[in-house]
Amino acid sequence: MTTKRISIFPLAGAILLPGMQLPLHIFEPRYRALVSDALARDRMIGMIQPSGRDQAEIFDVGCVGRIGDVEALEDGRYNIILEGLWRFTVERELSVTTPFRQVEASIWEEDEAGEALSIAERAALEIESRRFADAQGYAVDWSAVGQLDDYSLVNAIAQIAPFDAAAKQALLEAKGLAVRSELIIQLMQFFGRHDGSDNRVTLQ
Repeated sequence: MTTKRISIFPLAGAILLPGMQLPLHIFEPRYRALVSDALARDRMIGMIQPSGRDQAEIFDVGCVGRIGDVEALEDGRYNIILEGLWRFTVERELSVTTPFRQVEASIWEEDEAGEALSIAERAALEIESRRFADAQGYAVDWSAVGQLDDYSLVNAIAQIAPFDAAAKQALLEAKGLAVRSELIIQLMQFFGRHDGSDNRVTLQ
């Protein structure tokens, strides 16, 4: 397993998965410095979620993304698109002088891109997604959804579904496309049992 020094961007409710994209608007000075540093080096940033109410504690698992498209605004802010590369496990946080945090992390060996769902698993995910979208009043182009490969569909839902940070983290850490798809279905069913007064799903 490869170990790598990673500059991290802790952000609650946002996960990135390998092969997927995440648009970000960067405005805080420390994260503007992070992006500027990444652009000058390898263009890589580690997305990771805080594990508490503040950003002091972080989850153990995140995902390295490479900055693809970047728009540098005149006031120092950035609009960027991160392209997911590999998940990582934090081994230790480093003592640094930079305004942004850095960790030493073990890089996962990723091989999910070649995985596929069974016909029954794909059908179950699409059925539950339709129910969930209808219940939430989301307008979805289902013909476009039907054209997505299994990997893109499962991971897109994992990234954009309105679950809380713990649920998102569980989706990020799930190993295997079928496992993540089943977890998505369970979370959607859990949310559907509520009366709609809550707008977040909580995974205990």
